Amino acid sequence: MNINTYRTLWLSDLHLGNRDCKIDYLLNFFEHNQAETIILVGDIIDLWSQKNRSYWPQSHHALLNLLIDKAHHGCKIIYIPGNHDEKIRDFLHYDFGHIQLERQYIHTTATGKKILALHGDEFDDLVTINRFHSYLGDKGYDFLLFLNRWLHHIRRKLNKPYWSLATYLKQRVDKAHQAIARFRQAAIDNAKDRQVDGIICGHIHQPDLQYCDDIMYANCGDWVENCTLLTETHDGAIQLRHWTDTHCELIADSRNLSNQNKKQSLNKNVA
Repeated sequence: MNINTYRTLWLSDLHLGNRDCKIDYLLNFFEHNQAETIILVGDIIDLWSQKNRSYWPQSHHALLNLLIDKAHHGCKIIYIPGNHDEKIRDFLHYDFGHIQLERQYIHTTATGKKILALHGDEFDDLVTINRFHSYLGDKGYDFLLFLNRWLHHIRRKLNKPYWSLATYLKQRVDKAHQAIARFRQAAIDNAKDRQVDGIICGHIHQPDLQYCDDIMYANCGDWVENCTLLTETHDGAIQLRHWTDTHCELIADSRNLSNQNKKQSLNKNVA
């Protein structure tokens, strides 16, 4: 089996415990990829879903065990809780099975760049409409994910690649674009205040990698709609990747981005 090795992985919004978590893709990803450091950028466990209905299949438990096992065998794992797993913030700075819990985390790349990782719900007070489901309403968004789930099952039976209806619609709603832009600017302003070289978030389920005002802004995306993540190569490049049925597709690479005019972000429906 061909194993890809990275210096660092950033993943967010797995939403374990939610029926819309693409757990098969996650487990398949970790079969083919490994890293020295894994930074989990929030909403790893969906405690909100557990309030309404208990759903915790063996496959979701298996992924947690896999991460704990990696930590036991020397992989550095940082877990930054988000708003859906907010109660875990009560245990910050504790080691959970050798997994380190932090509110935010600054990572130093192979080239010496300081990259701040945080979930992104910190910006909710600054961003009036911060998520696509705020436009639809919670129940509307849940129904859209329900349709997404069944479309995914049908496409798999037809041997078609994964495609996200939710992401497709999000890209065609002006208010969603405006919300994403406000979130991005809030993150960039935070990075400037913290005097770091870049910032990595999750929260809004919108994968992205670009430079603005000499600050790298990146968003991991999610494993409900997009199946995306960020990687650091051993020479310090930050990459946005999409996990397909067979390989880790490269979407954007920090080495190809300009600090001034050019930007490369996820403008196509990768999911």
